[in-house]
Amino acid sequence: MNYESEFIQGGSEAGNRPKIRKMINLSSFIAFHARRTPDRPALKYRGEEISYAAFDARVRTVAGWLAARGIGAGDVVAVLMKNSAAFLELVFAASHLGAVFVPINFRLSRDEVGYITGNAGARLLIVDEELAANAAGTEVVVLDEAAQQSLTRLAGDAPPAPMHVRAPSDLMRLMYTSGTTDRPKGVMLSYDNFYWKSADQTIALGLSAETRLLVVGPLYHVGALDLPGLAVLWHGGFIRIERNFEPETALAAIAEDKLNAAWFAPVMTSAMLTCPTRERYDVSSLQWAIGGGEKTPELRIRAFAEYFRNARYIDAYGLTETVGGDTFMEAGREIEKIGSTGRAIAHVEIEIRDEDGKAVPANVNGEICLRGPKITRGYWKDPDKTASAFFGDWFRSGDVGYLDEDGFLYLTDRKKDMIISGGENIASSEVERVIYELPGVREVAVIGLRDARWGERPVAIVVLTEGARLELPALTEHCRARLASFKVPKQLIIRDSLPRNPSGKILKRVLRAELETVA
Repeated sequence: MNYESEFIQGGSEAGNRPKIRKMINLSSFIAFHARRTPDRPALKYRGEEISYAAFDARVRTVAGWLAARGIGAGDVVAVLMKNSAAFLELVFAASHLGAVFVPINFRLSRDEVGYITGNAGARLLIVDEELAANAAGTEVVVLDEAAQQSLTRLAGDAPPAPMHVRAPSDLMRLMYTSGTTDRPKGVMLSYDNFYWKSADQTIALGLSAETRLLVVGPLYHVGALDLPGLAVLWHGGFIRIERNFEPETALAAIAEDKLNAAWFAPVMTSAMLTCPTRERYDVSSLQWAIGGGEKTPELRIRAFAEYFRNARYIDAYGLTETVGGDTFMEAGREIEKIGSTGRAIAHVEIEIRDEDGKAVPANVNGEICLRGPKITRGYWKDPDKTASAFFGDWFRSGDVGYLDEDGFLYLTDRKKDMIISGGENIASSEVERVIYELPGVREVAVIGLRDARWGERPVAIVVLTEGARLELPALTEHCRARLASFKVPKQLIIRDSLPRNPSGKILKRVLRAELETVA
């Protein structure tokens, strides 16, 4: 393997200067730790501890297996998988070959999976056996339980693949996120996005080789994969992977492997704090856990501190488009700045802007805009949405909030009609598109209402044509056949009309206010 920088003649955005291509593949830091500390544990999955040397060998072998299937630099490899060792093998093996990795939400329907693989141009879809019924759109490889433990079991005689050198601006990953359109958008994440976010998280969180991270969130999500996720392996740290989240299993994992770091969706935090058997487990090793996805109430922060006595709860704000983690709450400021998600990390700037893109003063609400080297360059095959997502070089989050005099960010609303349920984004227009397929539906609005367990639950407000009937079981059956289960409305309300502004736009904020008052 050649570890020297590769000097390639060719054009650049600044003209015809030579372009330096450096070996920044994700597999390069795994190889580094495999040489220096080969026996140090990198991963643990289903009781099997995997050293850096063993993981490095697995990555090269899986890369050889992918190459034997025709995958090379620039090809798109998609996965529809739950958490496993094989998932991370594929993350690093795809990078090793210079391929583009696409993790797909395993809760999506077959139609949704087919759209993503088609839009991404995936050459290959690798899917867990239990999810195979939803595979669509391209060549499919199905993994049984043994292959989920390690894909090397499928490699046969395929020789390990050599590394294909990548450059900072090269596309590393596509992550499809629900926006306000009727189809998800492919967020383009490059190598420099990943490395800058890892550097910033190192500064903010104190990541090191001693970081021992619990991963219980789904790896298709930036929370599990990137917050801090793979950055722990960059440092030579340790990751314990759980296939699914169960509160008692998570607590047992912390106790067993003396884990000191974690990312939890709000619903996970609540489940662990109310777990009936929580006092059985010694969780004193945990030093911090990142939360996010909603404003964290003071009672939850205090309950977290009471149970995880040596850990602090770090409220955070971030987006798929920024590889997560744009602000973190600082130690000791949690109660003083209650309701805030913290201040911007080292290489991210945040401004609050009005509808015309002009910056507003402290404590004035507006759209949260960000810029910095970890922020996406745009959306895959969609120059129009890319253009509309920026004010110049400032990315428009679509979220509404304000900065106080000290630069702490407070979220107050979502400009986009997004529902966040159990940490998952639900585009209301996507659900509305499906409901409009039902006969007799004249108008529909889908909104999120507060829910004690999930943060929000999707609710459908429907106006029917004269003589039409619709009940919740029929709506549920129709939506489940076309959408992921978490997107299916949990409540149906039939109304004679929907509130609209003078231009005819449905006023969802009015609906939310009316229904939350009734509730």
